[in-house]
Amino acid sequence: MRKYKLLLGLAPLAFATPAFADAAADAAAQNEPAGAAKMEVFTTGVAKGRDRLDSATSTSALRGEEIQKIGARNVAEVLRNIPGIRVEAGSGDVNNSFTIRGLPLASNGSKYLQLQEDGLPVLEYGDMFVGADMLLRPDLNLNAVEAIRGGSASTFASNSPGGIINFISKTGDVEGGAVQVSTGLDFDEKRLDFDYGSRISDTVRFHVGGFYRTGEGPREVGFNAYKGGQLKLNVTKEFNGGYIRFLGKYLDDRTPAYMPVPVRVTGTNSDPKYSNVANFDITKDTTLSPFVTNVLTLDGNNNILRDDIREGMHAVVKSFGFETQFDVAGWTITDRFRYSDISGQLTQFQHGRVGFAANLIPEVLPSGTLTYATGPNAGQRVDPLTINGNALLALATMRDQQINSFDNMTNDLRASRQWDIGAGVLTTTAGFYRSTQSVDTSWLFTQGLSDVRGNAQSALVNVTTGAGEALTEDGIRTYNPGFRRRYDVQFDINAPYGSLNYMIGKIAIGGSIRYDFAKAEGSVFGSELGGGRVGSIPFDLNQDGVISAPEQTTAVLPLSRPGLVDFDYKYVSYSAGVNYRLAEPLAVFARYSRGGRGAADRVLFTPIVNHVTGDLVSDEAGHDVVKQAEVGVKYRQDNFALNLTGFWANTRELNTQTVARPDGTLSLGVIARTYEAIGAEFEGSFQHGPFSITAGATYTDAEIAEDSLNAAIEANVPRHQPKFIFQATPQYETEMFTLGTNVVGTTGSFAQDSNLLKMPGYTIVNAFVQVRPVERVQLSLTASNLFDKTAFTEVAAGSIPANGITQARVLNGRTITTSLRFDF
Repeated sequence: MRKYKLLLGLAPLAFATPAFADAAADAAAQNEPAGAAKMEVFTTGVAKGRDRLDSATSTSALRGEEIQKIGARNVAEVLRNIPGIRVEAGSGDVNNSFTIRGLPLASNGSKYLQLQEDGLPVLEYGDMFVGADMLLRPDLNLNAVEAIRGGSASTFASNSPGGIINFISKTGDVEGGAVQVSTGLDFDEKRLDFDYGSRISDTVRFHVGGFYRTGEGPREVGFNAYKGGQLKLNVTKEFNGGYIRFLGKYLDDRTPAYMPVPVRVTGTNSDPKYSNVANFDITKDTTLSPFVTNVLTLDGNNNILRDDIREGMHAVVKSFGFETQFDVAGWTITDRFRYSDISGQLTQFQHGRVGFAANLIPEVLPSGTLTYATGPNAGQRVDPLTINGNALLALATMRDQQINSFDNMTNDLRASRQWDIGAGVLTTTAGFYRSTQSVDTSWLFTQGLSDVRGNAQSALVNVTTGAGEALTEDGIRTYNPGFRRRYDVQFDINAPYGSLNYMIGKIAIGGSIRYDFAKAEGSVFGSELGGGRVGSIPFDLNQDGVISAPEQTTAVLPLSRPGLVDFDYKYVSYSAGVNYRLAEPLAVFARYSRGGRGAADRVLFTPIVNHVTGDLVSDEAGHDVVKQAEVGVKYRQDNFALNLTGFWANTRELNTQTVARPDGTLSLGVIARTYEAIGAEFEGSFQHGPFSITAGATYTDAEIAEDSLNAAIEANVPRHQPKFIFQATPQYETEMFTLGTNVVGTTGSFAQDSNLLKMPGYTIVNAFVQVRPVERVQLSLTASNLFDKTAFTEVAAGSIPANGITQARVLNGRTITTSLRFDF
């Protein structure tokens, strides 16, 4: 009740404040200049494109040109410029985490926020241990990014109650193209981008573009970690009353996996001091090294596999689809279809536990002699008191996740018609959505012993007892670290939906409803499923004729004893809102929504699924529910726009979450909670002559309202949830040059749900300069994290550890890129 009262208290404030709608962003889809006081049509997550001042939704848009200008190189750097969206981008270019308006972020990916490409989801579930951003790359093909927060997003897409972010491609309606070459000035990356669009005839047009890049990247890894690119093509045929468009994409791109790294923490939980350990810079260094590359294991069929950690996060996407729209008997029919063949690999080197060598070895392994197993010092003895100047060792997991198939097929068919009824217009929409999502992956983990050293020099370490017995082999401690799984499951989703919207004079009243019913069917393999399933056997992995100590317990998959997956779920989503356009530049709105998010791969190895029958333990376990309310005002005039929205959200969630135990090791456990959040969101733009600024900020007051497994954390703030997130982009643009900054940041938050250890906030300043010395030629310079700030996105420990060492993820340090572009 307290939350409702606070929300209602925001309402009069919102109605008394000049309203907002980012004009510079709204013009995105039309490529109009900022400040244009005209109709601004928004099409994502709604029944029919309409002027944003006539719609009871919270929406934003970014032009592709603006994204290029600020130097956003990945999905995370794009999304952090949209108000309301919280971004945790410490993993590198891909596999980052996103949420919106205080909705929980218990795991990686984007559980409640759907990422789309040209109106269809990239993955049906955005947090399948592989985030949807791994399959998306912003480049010169990008025309605009549209975002809808809450509202009708829950009824015009499945599994998207928090909102939809739609990456919209160019389609050749603007003739011409560009070639751009870029290089890092203080880091190793070379990149080539191109795009071109044109008409083939009066009724046929096309657009093609892509990129290729290579290099070590912004952190020290000691090898070529970035390699690959993408190619996209679409062809549009226009006809009387409509069009049909064919779209294709090929993505084959490899990026490094930046895992949490050791950091020293002193002071108190409420006022901690974070600093680098000796010889390791958390903004420049990683766990990766050319001396830690080999992964020897058994594959998903229990055959010997030797893999390479340098594969990193490797995505391969081959997709084909079409989009068509035409009129029949007064109805406008729209159909979108896409099939994506998705495969790849995630190889990561993660420190599971870090400690002082002199303490760690006697505790984990019997005391003995340490020697380097790999690297230039292989065979040399290690002094545990002085190793690398920091005396640290890490129990580290080599994670090899084979993405055999994440194939995805989606089709969204809808029909809309407008009816003149009385003095108003009724818009009706009916549609049907169909999707299949494959999850065929193998988790192949091995654990080794690593030193902690920067400059890409880390190596594996061997342990030998005083009696000469080798407890490790080539730095490997065990071939059975506890996680060895295989998934072979398909999810089928069906969803009929519909909406009504009646507009009479200045008032628009609308509602929409969606019914999702889905089926999950397949098998999972893993010894943790119990029932006598064997998890390890002695096996001569390296085929040297000797069963070494690590080979005594080699993890195997119980292929003859699968766990059954055979469940379904169903839920109803609905949304209703009213919009009142008080005057030409001013509108107010209110909306209430209920949406769902279906169970996916994260529940498959938990007690939520009965692996004998394949059923869920309860009907409620098949989906999570998000309830939301919002009230707001929008104001738009020439060269000025403003929006203020108050929101409330209630989320019921079943999930798995990784946390650090008191000894520093990581564990994965089930959570069953209810969250509540209330807040306010600001977004605005202003332009005067050559100067313009866009800005946004979100205030969120969130809490764990109920936890059925750990009542001690009820009323606590969810981990990583700050009170404020903010962004601003002031710039000065003339015919000859453009210069500006892009500022993003957050206030502090708690490292874990226990609400003990604080994680500091940050403000990151990015800068950009563009110079156009002659027509069609542009030189650019962009600096990310210009002042080289340490920006924490994740801290593993819940409180300051006894040894003062924990692990953390931070944003990259300063990187400077220059580019040369030719337009034609």
